[in-house]
Amino acid sequence: MLNNIIDRIKLHFRKDKELYLSLYKILGFYPHNIEYYKTALLHKSLARRNEKGKPVNNERLEFLGDAVLDAVVGHIVFQHFPGKREGFLTNTRSKLVQREMLNRLANEMGITQLIIMSNGSNSSHNSYIGGNAFEALVGAIYLDKGYDACMRFMTKRILEKTVNIDKVAYKEVNFKSRLIEWSQKNKVKLSFKLLEQKRDIEGNPVFKHVIVIEGIECCSATGYSKKESQQIASKLTLEKLRREPQLIHKILAAKNGEGQKSDGDERDDRDNVDNETEKNSHPEFDLSDITHKEKTREQIIDEAEALAFKEVEKNN
Repeated sequence: MLNNIIDRIKLHFRKDKELYLSLYKILGFYPHNIEYYKTALLHKSLARRNEKGKPVNNERLEFLGDAVLDAVVGHIVFQHFPGKREGFLTNTRSKLVQREMLNRLANEMGITQLIIMSNGSNSSHNSYIGGNAFEALVGAIYLDKGYDACMRFMTKRILEKTVNIDKVAYKEVNFKSRLIEWSQKNKVKLSFKLLEQKRDIEGNPVFKHVIVIEGIECCSATGYSKKESQQIASKLTLEKLRREPQLIHKILAAKNGEGQKSDGDERDDRDNVDNETEKNSHPEFDLSDITHKEKTREQIIDEAEALAFKEVEKNN
Protein backbone atom coordinates (compact mmCIF):
# COMPACT_ATOMS: atom_id res chain seq x y z
CA MET A 1 0.00 0.00 0.00
CA LEU A 2 2.77 2.44 0.98
CA ASN A 3 4.75 1.57 -2.17
CA ASN A 4 1.68 2.29 -4.29
CA ILE A 5 1.30 5.74 -2.69
CA ILE A 6 4.98 6.50 -3.31
CA ASP A 7 4.68 5.34 -6.94
CA ARG A 8 1.62 7.56 -7.36
CA ILE A 9 3.56 10.59 -6.08
CA LYS A 10 6.44 9.80 -8.43
CA LEU A 11 3.95 9.57 -11.31
CA HIS A 12 3.92 13.36 -11.73
CA PHE A 13 7.61 13.26 -12.62
CA ARG A 14 7.48 10.27 -14.99
CA LYS A 15 7.97 10.79 -18.70
CA ASP A 16 5.75 7.74 -19.45
CA LYS A 17 2.83 9.08 -17.41
CA GLU A 18 0.20 7.90 -19.94
CA LEU A 19 1.51 4.33 -19.93
CA TYR A 20 1.69 4.26 -16.13
CA LEU A 21 -1.95 5.36 -15.89
CA SER A 22 -3.09 2.83 -18.50
CA LEU A 23 -1.28 0.02 -16.72
CA TYR A 24 -2.71 1.10 -13.36
CA LYS A 25 -6.25 0.76 -14.76
CA ILE A 26 -5.41 -2.77 -15.96
CA LEU A 27 -3.24 -4.05 -13.11
CA GLY A 28 -4.56 -2.18 -10.08
CA PHE A 29 -1.08 -0.94 -9.12
CA TYR A 30 1.68 1.26 -10.52
CA PRO A 31 4.68 -0.55 -12.05
CA HIS A 32 7.99 -0.19 -10.27
CA ASN A 33 10.22 -1.03 -13.23
CA ILE A 34 8.32 0.15 -16.31
CA GLU A 35 10.83 -1.41 -18.71
CA TYR A 36 9.47 -4.92 -18.05
CA TYR A 37 6.00 -3.79 -19.06
CA LYS A 38 7.22 -1.93 -22.13
CA THR A 39 8.90 -5.12 -23.32
CA ALA A 40 5.76 -7.13 -22.58
CA LEU A 41 3.86 -4.92 -25.02
CA LEU A 42 6.43 -5.13 -27.86
CA HIS A 43 5.28 -7.41 -30.66
CA LYS A 44 7.91 -9.34 -32.63
CA SER A 45 6.81 -7.64 -35.88
CA LEU A 46 8.81 -4.57 -34.83
CA ALA A 47 12.08 -6.48 -35.38
CA ARG A 48 13.74 -4.30 -32.72
CA ARG A 49 17.21 -5.27 -31.44
CA ASN A 50 19.36 -4.30 -28.47
CA GLU A 51 22.97 -3.11 -28.52
CA LYS A 52 24.14 -6.75 -28.73
CA GLY A 53 22.02 -7.38 -31.79
CA LYS A 54 19.54 -9.66 -30.01
CA PRO A 55 15.79 -9.33 -30.74
CA VAL A 56 13.79 -7.25 -28.26
CA ASN A 57 10.14 -8.32 -28.06
CA ASN A 58 7.70 -9.94 -25.65
CA GLU A 59 8.39 -13.60 -26.56
CA ARG A 60 10.71 -14.31 -23.61
CA LEU A 61 8.32 -12.66 -21.15
CA GLU A 62 5.50 -14.63 -22.76
CA PHE A 63 7.41 -17.85 -22.02
CA LEU A 64 7.93 -16.81 -18.39
CA GLY A 65 4.35 -15.59 -17.99
CA ASP A 66 2.98 -18.86 -19.34
CA ALA A 67 4.81 -20.81 -16.61
CA VAL A 68 3.86 -18.34 -13.85
CA LEU A 69 0.23 -18.29 -15.01
CA ASP A 70 0.03 -22.09 -14.84
CA ALA A 71 1.32 -22.02 -11.26
CA VAL A 72 -0.86 -19.12 -10.12
CA VAL A 73 -4.07 -20.40 -11.71
CA GLY A 74 -3.32 -23.91 -10.45
CA HIS A 75 -2.94 -22.45 -6.94
CA ILE A 76 -6.22 -20.53 -7.23
CA VAL A 77 -8.15 -23.53 -8.59
CA PHE A 78 -6.73 -25.76 -5.84
CA GLN A 79 -7.96 -23.34 -3.17
CA HIS A 80 -11.32 -22.65 -4.80
CA PHE A 81 -12.34 -26.30 -5.23
CA PRO A 82 -11.35 -28.11 -2.00
CA GLY A 83 -11.68 -31.87 -2.23
CA LYS A 84 -11.95 -32.00 -6.04
CA ARG A 85 -9.97 -34.64 -7.91
CA GLU A 86 -6.79 -33.95 -9.84
CA GLY A 87 -8.46 -34.46 -13.20
CA PHE A 88 -11.13 -31.84 -12.50
CA LEU A 89 -8.52 -29.34 -11.28
CA THR A 90 -6.31 -29.90 -14.34
CA ASN A 91 -9.23 -29.49 -16.72
CA THR A 92 -10.40 -26.29 -15.02
CA ARG A 93 -6.92 -24.75 -15.07
CA SER A 94 -6.62 -25.57 -18.79
CA LYS A 95 -9.90 -23.77 -19.51
CA LEU A 96 -8.78 -20.67 -17.59
CA VAL A 97 -5.39 -20.34 -19.33
CA GLN A 98 -6.36 -21.38 -22.86
CA ARG A 99 -5.41 -18.88 -25.58
CA GLU A 100 -9.01 -18.02 -26.45
CA MET A 101 -9.73 -17.03 -22.85
CA LEU A 102 -6.54 -14.96 -22.51
CA ASN A 103 -7.20 -13.24 -25.81
CA ARG A 104 -10.72 -12.28 -24.68
CA LEU A 105 -9.35 -10.92 -21.40
CA ALA A 106 -6.69 -8.89 -23.22
CA ASN A 107 -9.34 -7.31 -25.45
CA GLU A 108 -11.79 -6.56 -22.62
CA MET A 109 -9.14 -5.13 -20.29
CA GLY A 110 -7.53 -2.90 -22.92
CA ILE A 111 -4.21 -4.75 -23.13
CA THR A 112 -4.51 -5.36 -26.88
CA GLN A 113 -4.78 -1.62 -27.56
CA LEU A 114 -1.42 -1.03 -25.83
CA ILE A 115 0.53 -3.56 -27.93
CA ILE A 116 3.18 -1.89 -30.09
CA MET A 117 3.43 -3.48 -33.54
CA SER A 118 4.86 -2.60 -36.93
CA ASN A 119 2.71 -0.42 -39.16
CA GLY A 120 2.05 -3.31 -41.55
CA SER A 121 0.74 -5.64 -38.84
CA ASN A 122 -2.85 -6.04 -37.79
CA SER A 123 -3.89 -7.81 -34.60
CA SER A 124 -7.16 -8.93 -36.24
CA HIS A 125 -5.16 -11.30 -38.45
CA ASN A 126 -3.70 -13.13 -35.49
CA SER A 127 -6.19 -14.13 -32.83
CA TYR A 128 -3.44 -14.86 -30.29
CA ILE A 129 -1.59 -11.53 -30.15
CA GLY A 130 -3.66 -10.29 -27.20
CA GLY A 131 -3.39 -13.57 -25.30
CA ASN A 132 0.37 -13.67 -25.84
CA ALA A 133 0.69 -10.11 -24.51
CA PHE A 134 -1.43 -11.06 -21.48
CA GLU A 135 1.05 -13.84 -20.64
CA ALA A 136 3.98 -11.48 -21.19
CA LEU A 137 2.37 -8.97 -18.84
CA VAL A 138 2.10 -11.65 -16.15
CA GLY A 139 5.80 -12.35 -16.70
CA ALA A 140 6.51 -8.64 -16.24
CA ILE A 141 4.49 -8.52 -13.00
CA TYR A 142 6.43 -11.54 -11.69
CA LEU A 143 9.82 -9.91 -12.38
CA ASP A 144 8.72 -6.51 -11.08
CA LYS A 145 6.61 -7.43 -8.03
CA GLY A 146 6.92 -11.18 -7.43
CA TYR A 147 4.61 -14.19 -7.19
CA ASP A 148 2.21 -12.70 -4.62
CA ALA A 149 1.52 -9.74 -6.90
CA CYS A 150 0.63 -12.16 -9.71
CA MET A 151 -1.76 -13.94 -7.35
CA ARG A 152 -3.42 -10.65 -6.39
CA PHE A 153 -3.72 -9.58 -10.02
CA MET A 154 -5.39 -12.85 -11.09
CA THR A 155 -7.63 -12.99 -8.03
CA LYS A 156 -8.68 -9.34 -7.70
CA ARG A 157 -8.59 -8.11 -11.29
CA ILE A 158 -9.56 -11.27 -13.22
CA LEU A 159 -11.53 -13.78 -11.17
CA GLU A 160 -13.41 -11.28 -9.00
CA LYS A 161 -14.25 -8.83 -11.78
CA THR A 162 -14.08 -10.50 -15.19
CA VAL A 163 -14.23 -14.32 -15.06
CA ASN A 164 -16.68 -16.53 -13.18
CA ILE A 165 -14.47 -19.47 -12.20
CA ASP A 166 -17.43 -21.76 -11.41
CA LYS A 167 -19.07 -21.08 -14.76
CA VAL A 168 -15.81 -21.76 -16.61
CA ALA A 169 -15.13 -24.94 -14.63
CA TYR A 170 -18.44 -26.57 -15.51
CA LYS A 171 -18.71 -25.38 -19.08
CA GLU A 172 -18.10 -27.79 -21.95
CA VAL A 173 -15.55 -26.17 -24.26
CA ASN A 174 -13.87 -29.08 -26.06
CA PHE A 175 -16.32 -29.32 -28.93
CA LYS A 176 -14.08 -31.62 -30.97
CA SER A 177 -13.87 -34.20 -28.16
CA ARG A 178 -17.60 -33.96 -27.62
CA LEU A 179 -18.29 -34.58 -31.33
CA ILE A 180 -15.87 -37.53 -31.40
CA GLU A 181 -17.50 -39.08 -28.34
CA TRP A 182 -20.93 -38.61 -29.89
CA SER A 183 -19.84 -40.25 -33.15
CA GLN A 184 -18.28 -43.20 -31.32
CA LYS A 185 -21.37 -43.73 -29.19
CA ASN A 186 -23.57 -43.74 -32.29
CA LYS A 187 -21.06 -45.71 -34.41
CA VAL A 188 -20.95 -43.20 -37.25
CA LYS A 189 -17.86 -42.37 -39.31
CA LEU A 190 -16.40 -38.96 -38.52
CA SER A 191 -13.49 -37.18 -40.15
CA PHE A 192 -11.94 -33.70 -40.11
CA LYS A 193 -11.14 -32.87 -43.72
CA LEU A 194 -8.55 -30.18 -44.48
CA LEU A 195 -10.00 -28.03 -47.27
CA GLU A 196 -7.36 -25.35 -47.44
CA GLN A 197 -4.01 -24.39 -45.97
CA LYS A 198 -2.50 -21.03 -46.80
CA ARG A 199 -0.90 -17.93 -45.32
CA ASP A 200 -2.56 -14.55 -44.86
CA ILE A 201 -1.05 -11.26 -45.98
CA GLU A 202 1.14 -11.15 -42.86
CA GLY A 203 2.46 -14.68 -43.31
CA ASN A 204 0.34 -16.25 -40.57
CA PRO A 205 -0.78 -19.84 -41.33
CA VAL A 206 -4.51 -20.24 -41.97
CA PHE A 207 -6.36 -23.56 -41.99
CA LYS A 208 -9.86 -24.47 -43.15
CA HIS A 209 -11.50 -27.75 -42.08
CA VAL A 210 -14.89 -29.30 -42.76
CA ILE A 211 -16.61 -31.92 -40.61
CA VAL A 212 -17.62 -35.02 -42.57
CA ILE A 213 -20.03 -37.52 -40.99
CA GLU A 214 -20.80 -40.71 -42.93
CA GLY A 215 -19.61 -38.98 -46.11
CA ILE A 216 -21.87 -35.95 -45.54
CA GLU A 217 -20.16 -32.56 -45.28
CA CYS A 218 -21.57 -30.63 -42.32
CA CYS A 219 -19.90 -27.37 -41.28
CA SER A 220 -16.58 -25.79 -42.17
CA ALA A 221 -14.48 -23.19 -40.34
CA THR A 222 -11.24 -21.27 -40.64
CA GLY A 223 -8.63 -20.75 -37.91
CA TYR A 224 -5.01 -19.82 -37.32
CA SER A 225 -4.21 -23.40 -36.29
CA LYS A 226 -5.59 -26.82 -37.19
CA LYS A 227 -6.92 -27.18 -33.66
CA GLU A 228 -8.74 -23.84 -33.78
CA SER A 229 -10.41 -24.50 -37.14
CA GLN A 230 -11.45 -28.02 -36.09
CA GLN A 231 -12.85 -26.75 -32.77
CA ILE A 232 -14.95 -24.06 -34.45
CA ALA A 233 -16.19 -26.47 -37.14
CA SER A 234 -17.08 -29.02 -34.43
CA LYS A 235 -19.02 -26.40 -32.47
CA LEU A 236 -20.97 -25.34 -35.57
CA THR A 237 -21.71 -28.97 -36.43
CA LEU A 238 -23.01 -29.76 -32.93
CA GLU A 239 -25.27 -26.71 -33.11
CA LYS A 240 -26.50 -27.75 -36.56
CA LEU A 241 -27.24 -31.29 -35.36
CA ARG A 242 -29.37 -29.86 -32.56
CA ARG A 243 -31.12 -27.38 -34.83
CA GLU A 244 -31.71 -29.45 -37.97
CA PRO A 245 -33.19 -32.93 -37.53
CA GLN A 246 -32.99 -33.31 -41.34
CA LEU A 247 -29.21 -33.57 -41.03
CA ILE A 248 -29.54 -36.30 -38.42
CA HIS A 249 -31.86 -38.20 -40.73
CA LYS A 250 -29.41 -37.91 -43.66
CA ILE A 251 -26.57 -39.20 -41.48
CA LEU A 252 -28.71 -42.07 -40.24
CA ALA A 253 -29.72 -42.93 -43.82
CA ALA A 254 -26.07 -42.89 -44.93
CA LYS A 255 -25.10 -45.06 -41.99
CA ASN A 256 -27.76 -47.63 -42.90
CA GLY A 257 -26.61 -47.66 -46.52
CA GLU A 258 -29.76 -46.20 -48.03
CA GLY A 259 -29.42 -45.14 -51.67
CA GLN A 260 -30.22 -41.88 -53.37
CA LYS A 261 -33.86 -40.86 -53.24
CA SER A 262 -36.04 -38.78 -55.52
CA ASP A 263 -36.94 -35.19 -54.69
CA GLY A 264 -40.42 -36.34 -53.73
CA ASP A 265 -39.02 -38.92 -51.33
CA GLU A 266 -36.72 -36.30 -49.80
CA ARG A 267 -39.68 -33.97 -49.26
CA ASP A 268 -41.53 -36.82 -47.55
CA ASP A 269 -38.45 -37.42 -45.39
CA ARG A 270 -38.34 -33.77 -44.36
CA ASP A 271 -42.02 -33.90 -43.43
CA ASN A 272 -41.57 -37.05 -41.37
CA VAL A 273 -38.12 -36.49 -39.84
CA ASP A 274 -39.36 -34.61 -36.76
CA ASN A 275 -41.78 -37.39 -35.88
CA GLU A 276 -39.13 -40.07 -36.46
CA THR A 277 -36.66 -38.23 -34.26
CA GLU A 278 -39.17 -37.77 -31.45
CA LYS A 279 -40.23 -41.42 -31.59
CA ASN A 280 -36.56 -42.51 -31.70
CA SER A 281 -37.43 -45.29 -34.13
CA HIS A 282 -33.72 -46.14 -34.32
CA PRO A 283 -32.76 -46.69 -30.67
CA GLU A 284 -29.13 -47.43 -31.56
CA PHE A 285 -28.74 -43.83 -32.77
CA ASP A 286 -28.47 -41.94 -29.48
CA LEU A 287 -29.38 -38.26 -29.80
CA SER A 288 -29.07 -37.46 -26.11
CA ASP A 289 -25.64 -35.83 -26.44
CA ILE A 290 -26.89 -33.19 -28.89
CA THR A 291 -30.44 -32.65 -27.68
CA HIS A 292 -30.72 -29.63 -25.41
CA LYS A 293 -31.88 -30.50 -21.91
CA GLU A 294 -31.73 -28.43 -18.76
CA LYS A 295 -29.49 -30.11 -16.19
CA THR A 296 -29.17 -29.62 -12.49
CA ARG A 297 -25.99 -28.12 -11.07
CA GLU A 298 -25.15 -31.50 -9.51
CA GLN A 299 -25.42 -33.22 -12.90
CA ILE A 300 -23.19 -30.62 -14.54
CA ILE A 301 -20.56 -30.98 -11.80
CA ASP A 302 -20.62 -34.79 -11.95
CA GLU A 303 -20.27 -34.81 -15.74
CA ALA A 304 -17.46 -32.24 -15.70
CA GLU A 305 -15.55 -34.23 -13.08
CA ALA A 306 -16.05 -37.50 -14.93
CA LEU A 307 -14.89 -35.99 -18.23
CA ALA A 308 -11.82 -34.36 -16.66
CA PHE A 309 -10.89 -37.55 -14.81
CA LYS A 310 -11.22 -39.56 -18.02
CA GLU A 311 -8.98 -37.12 -19.94
CA VAL A 312 -6.25 -37.35 -17.30
CA GLU A 313 -6.39 -41.16 -17.29
CA LYS A 314 -6.13 -41.09 -21.08
CA ASN A 315 -3.00 -38.90 -20.92
CA ASN A 316 -1.27 -41.03 -18.24
